[in-house]
Amino acid sequence: MIISVNPSEPLTTSPPPRKAWYAQLYLQVLVAIIAGVALGHFVPETGAAMKPFGDVFIKLVKMVIAPVIFLTIVTGIAGMRDLASVGRVAGKAFAYFLFFSTLALFIGMIVANVVRPGDGLNIDPATLDTSKVEEFAAKAQDTSITGFLTSIVPDTFLSSLSEGNLLQVLFVSILFGVSLAMIGEKGARLLDLLEEASTAFFKLVGIVMKAAPIGAFGAMAFTIGEYGIGTLANLAALVATFYATSLLFVLVVLGAVARFCGFSILKLISYLKAELLLVLGTSSSESALPSLIEKMERAGCPKTVVGLVVPTGYSFNLDGTNIYMTLAALFIAQACNVELSLGEQLLLLGVAMISSKGAAGVTGAGFITLAATLSIVPAVPVAGMALILGIDRFMSECRSLTNFIGNAVATVVVSKWEGRLDKEQFDAALAGLLPRVEDLPEGAVDP
Repeated sequence: MIISVNPSEPLTTSPPPRKAWYAQLYLQVLVAIIAGVALGHFVPETGAAMKPFGDVFIKLVKMVIAPVIFLTIVTGIAGMRDLASVGRVAGKAFAYFLFFSTLALFIGMIVANVVRPGDGLNIDPATLDTSKVEEFAAKAQDTSITGFLTSIVPDTFLSSLSEGNLLQVLFVSILFGVSLAMIGEKGARLLDLLEEASTAFFKLVGIVMKAAPIGAFGAMAFTIGEYGIGTLANLAALVATFYATSLLFVLVVLGAVARFCGFSILKLISYLKAELLLVLGTSSSESALPSLIEKMERAGCPKTVVGLVVPTGYSFNLDGTNIYMTLAALFIAQACNVELSLGEQLLLLGVAMISSKGAAGVTGAGFITLAATLSIVPAVPVAGMALILGIDRFMSECRSLTNFIGNAVATVVVSKWEGRLDKEQFDAALAGLLPRVEDLPEGAVDP
């Protein structure tokens, strides 16, 4: 064995054997993204026709997300037995989410006021074609607080798993995990069965991920073929500002958090590079959710913390979406020559805090949440959303990447707060000394 992750055995420092470079997933996805961009740019009609490849891959991933989350949370909570510990982990996670989600909103607002990317456009909202925006505005009506709260409870236990609503899956998973923990030894056989099922589902995830390059190719070819690279040039100031702000948030804010907790944000990003490329290619952080759960457990984060923090973070820790919310809203106001007072901007921020949770788990949540926010703050015209509709797909990639990295950092931080992070194993994973899942031989069991 090259390296052991058994706590009773010392970790060695020899790097593990790896597959040939052309067989590594992250390189395959990277090549697929480049090929998709080229096809979409040079043969737009053919590129746009590749959409089914991306859609099918996303459906494959969503097929396994609900059972993976359910099994991870249930086995994690039931395995702890100590329900007070579960409550403590959840409390720390939500405290972290609330602070950094709010900070992301403030950063978006500050950057929008300093850079002012919408100045000089002088758009009259009455001249905009709002027909394509109406669909998102209609969906935004379902993101009220009442609708959000009632949507958490599924019609039946099984419907939460069959419909794939992330919040409903979280709700039933936590309840069932707590129930299984409360019955103690009577539930031991069921817990063993669920743990075995969890192993099978993670193997299924590995099979699905083999199609990741095809999915990334199809999604990227469609995006470039449908919207064109030229779309970026029309609103380059907003796109550049958003990407720069998100990059600074990851490197400076999350980087400082990582440094305070004793690790490098750049090494964590490198450890998750295959998943990040997949998120980039598909514009969906959900496509890498099962892999993130597996990677964080392998890196020494306890199963209970991973099972609670990662799925809940996907609904409540949306740093990239929050930066986008205030930045895009103020861009529309500036472009339409609407000057917002500090009070109105703070109102906008407060509404965004609430509506961003209401749209959790909804396809196109960033754009829908923006519509919900603007509909409640009448000073900014909802019609102005037509300005950014064409480039929203490009910004969704950055939103997803920032959200993904934010949830990975949150998992490590909460694990460290709990005093349960296996630092030796974590350092080995970030240094590349653990064999990666994609590098293990077929049928091999991870030690």
